[in-house]
Amino acid sequence: MLNEQLARGVGPSRMDIAYAQRGNPAHPTVLLVMGIAAQLVNWPLGFLEALVKRELHVVCFDNRDSGRSTHLREAPPADLPAALRGDLSSASYTLSDMAADAVGLLDVLNIDAAHVVGASMGGAIAQTLAIEHPKRVRSLTSMMSTTGDMAVGQVHPATMKSVFGGPPARTREEVVARALRIIEIVGSPAFPPDLAQVAAVAGLAYDRDHDEAAIARQAVATVASGDRTKRLRTLDVPALVLHGLADTMCDPSGGRATAAAIPGAELVLIEGMGHNLPPGLWERIAEHIAAIVRRGEART
Repeated sequence: MLNEQLARGVGPSRMDIAYAQRGNPAHPTVLLVMGIAAQLVNWPLGFLEALVKRELHVVCFDNRDSGRSTHLREAPPADLPAALRGDLSSASYTLSDMAADAVGLLDVLNIDAAHVVGASMGGAIAQTLAIEHPKRVRSLTSMMSTTGDMAVGQVHPATMKSVFGGPPARTREEVVARALRIIEIVGSPAFPPDLAQVAAVAGLAYDRDHDEAAIARQAVATVASGDRTKRLRTLDVPALVLHGLADTMCDPSGGRATAAAIPGAELVLIEGMGHNLPPGLWERIAEHIAAIVRRGEART
């Protein structure tokens, strides 16, 4: 279990941010940023332990509008179809605001700079953090993410229909059933998931907070933030881009484009990996992250 805490009034937006730490604070800090509709509990404990045993201090947190962090429940309804058509008027915030929340958490923890690791939308937030707050980022790892260019990294149509179609899940049992169905669609075909753990984490996330409307707010924030490609080309930071070749939620073209945009970025493409962190890859991914952390530390 993670020992969760709540930081109040974080960053310029004064968000309450739920977070947890693992490992020795004297070791290099890895700040883990999760994706849409995900919470800090969606980082597998075994993966966190794989990082900690490599002498890394791990900080994970709930983004705004997820888990036990501040939810913008009074915000106007987010209209994702309109945003995809170019009407961004329903955006309550952008990835820049979410990146500023993360910097605010580093401030609370008295951490000058961290090795930032983001998954999916979290990868986009991590990229934004590196672009807009370069002095706070010692290395950047973008996993299963994309640049914001709508020509790359898109969800495959069949996956879109399977994952987002049908009635919304409202009860705990429906949410758990949906998580099990989704992992079969977007998971890693070469690395089987622990279905009991998937169900347990989905139930835990539901118990912490369930806010279907927040998912649309985060999705619109992602669309409203636009294409980062030109700004990624200005980065001067050790960077790792990791993507599964079986990812149908964020096509591998997104990872390739991200690596192509960041000067000197290392691109790791994993055969048989989808849009998740399966047990069979925890050690391998942790080792890649530890290597980029060492590169970042060598520059300080």
